[in-house]
Amino acid sequence: MDNSTTSGKPIRCRAAIARKAGDPLVIEEVIVAPPKAGEVRIKIICSSLCHSDITFLKLKDPPACFPRILGHESVGVVESVGDGVTEFAQGDTVVPIFLPDCAECRDCTSKKSNLCSTFPFRLSPWMHDGSSRFTDLKGRLCTISSLCLVSQSVGAAWRSAKVEAGSTVAIFGLGSIGLAVAEGARLCGATKIIGIDVNPEKYEIGKRFGVTDFVDSRSCGEKRLSEIINEMTGGGADCCFECVGNTSLVEEAYASCRKGWGKTVVLGVDKPGAQLTLSSFEVLHTGKSLSGSLFGGLKPKSDIPILIKRYIDQELELDKFVTHEVGFYDINKAIDLLLEGKSLRCVIWMDK
Repeated sequence: MDNSTTSGKPIRCRAAIARKAGDPLVIEEVIVAPPKAGEVRIKIICSSLCHSDITFLKLKDPPACFPRILGHESVGVVESVGDGVTEFAQGDTVVPIFLPDCAECRDCTSKKSNLCSTFPFRLSPWMHDGSSRFTDLKGRLCTISSLCLVSQSVGAAWRSAKVEAGSTVAIFGLGSIGLAVAEGARLCGATKIIGIDVNPEKYEIGKRFGVTDFVDSRSCGEKRLSEIINEMTGGGADCCFECVGNTSLVEEAYASCRKGWGKTVVLGVDKPGAQLTLSSFEVLHTGKSLSGSLFGGLKPKSDIPILIKRYIDQELELDKFVTHEVGFYDINKAIDLLLEGKSLRCVIWMDK
């Protein structure tokens, strides 16, 4: 694509479109509008899938929206920029992030938050002006989704929980999210990383990411998971992470962390309307904390470059997450691999 001839103009691109909940994605041509003020238009080089994409693909009720272009964890090249853009130029290699970082508002200038108040985070397929930049060849709007994994999970250990060297960590669920949390905990220097999963085969996989101990949640007998974790850790883990999306596991994770300073961080997403049930007496008297972790507490502009450098320096091991690679027209194969539990991350190459 000759950027000099497409800049400021609508362009035609291929996109994998979800037309109906649960149906296979369909490769179609779409028209992408030129970037508005403050926006950039990016040519995606490669991307990957995670279970969040599958969730939105299957979702029939709000916030479901079709037709939809799913997307996350991509790398691309800036094709053109809108008015007022000074930090990026045509040809720059970039990592798109779903979370805004204006670097100027009270929240962005604070070390305590990564939730921009100038451009508030919304679980919405639309741009901040309520429109879409994508239309199909019949003129119908296509919405877009954007999510991520490794940054979210490593950040949850590093920024949200602030895992300390020598600490004990318990991770509920050793899917991709849980394994990435283990990698983050290892990077932070945790010495005991307990993985909890229904699949005992996950232990051998988890060892590659720093997991030191394992609990098969189907083999606990009459004991609660929290009882076992408390016994293994001599009173509870310093940090617990719920990575499945099950409110009962959030409660078990909270009961598994240590009195006085234990932290429980929630990364999994349960079905809409799911409610937590915690004893107010326990909350008051145990001194534990419970928090969510949007994008792992990371500030995109300042923290992502740090993670990239740690990857380049071979401290953060990301390559082991990539178990498969496919061409763009085999994107539904990538979905099948994920649904069958055969893939951690499948890289989808746009030009293959």
